[in-house]
Amino acid sequence: MIRPVHGGNLAWAAALAGCPASAILDFSASISPLGPPESALDAIQAHLSSLTAYPDPDYGELRTALGEALNVDRDWILPGNGSAELLTWAAWDLSKLEATYLVTPAFGDYSRALSAFGAQVLKCPLELQSLDAEAGSRLVTDDLSVSNRSLVSPSLCLPVPLAIDANRRGLLLNNPHNPTGLLFAREAILPYLKQLGMVVVDEAFMDFLPPSEQETLIDDVEEFPNLVILRSLTKFYSLPGLRLGCAIAHPDILRRWQQQRDPWPVNALAAAAAAAVVRDAAFERQTWDWLPVARRELFEGLANLPGLQPFAGAANFLLVESSMSVSSIQKSLLERHRILIRDCLSFPELGDRFFRVAVRSRPDNLRLIAGLAEVIH
Repeated sequence: MIRPVHGGNLAWAAALAGCPASAILDFSASISPLGPPESALDAIQAHLSSLTAYPDPDYGELRTALGEALNVDRDWILPGNGSAELLTWAAWDLSKLEATYLVTPAFGDYSRALSAFGAQVLKCPLELQSLDAEAGSRLVTDDLSVSNRSLVSPSLCLPVPLAIDANRRGLLLNNPHNPTGLLFAREAILPYLKQLGMVVVDEAFMDFLPPSEQETLIDDVEEFPNLVILRSLTKFYSLPGLRLGCAIAHPDILRRWQQQRDPWPVNALAAAAAAAVVRDAAFERQTWDWLPVARRELFEGLANLPGLQPFAGAANFLLVESSMSVSSIQKSLLERHRILIRDCLSFPELGDRFFRVAVRSRPDNLRLIAGLAEVIH
């Protein structure tokens, strides 16, 4: 089978490990281990009868629920078949500009979406510098500073000056950043909204931070009609199979996307589940209480292994630098322990010396650390 470019490909992992897909312990997809929440399962069960009718093409109830959760008027929200679908439409708009800055290493779907429409891409590489476990990680920068509280103090570098035809260019980045986990300060991105023609910020992992620690730009969409924010509802709520996401942007942008896309991108059960989970305050609090402790324990366990250097991050995953081939580590983990980690071969800037692992339950994290300890000796 062809090596996957995304995490979560259990069929590929099972074939390599020689076991059923259900036997694989998956650290490659950054999905919360706490869900799906009961609120989602109850909503799906209660709406099974809706399968006999088409979904509401306006998704009124879902947009209302999302608006309440995100504190945005429903007209400024567009649900999608995962944030990946909405990324495609954002890339369509970006392709109409002279060029788009892409912060790299970048989630592979960004290049997929931009290249689909022939967008001119200007890569803006983050320069990673490995430090000791206590220092975490750092990025060398130009003028776009980054802050993620007590975790790290990195920065982002855009090599092309904004003063050159800035309003004819766009910017695509995610925050927190995948795969590094860095959290960019809201104040650091605002200057680019004032100069660039379009800024698309993928906040797929922002909800893993409690509101007081988030650096979201949602409150800025009304001031900046060139701003598009993408949100995923599948990672935080453990629902990747349902495909749920939304865009927050000026209604003119969203109406145009709605006219261009399929009329029913979100199925009825996904819409019902999404409306339920964004109102599930207990599940949110459970996640915010669990993640910092679990992430710190996993970070420390990885840092104590020879040849591995994890990078501190704000999301529910950790990027790890390895002194030995990650392809070899990945293969051994699958064959000996049925554990799947995310190699970074699809990130050209990282290659075979980096891997990414999701933060899972304490027993799962301990199993990963024990497996790594055995295969890297």
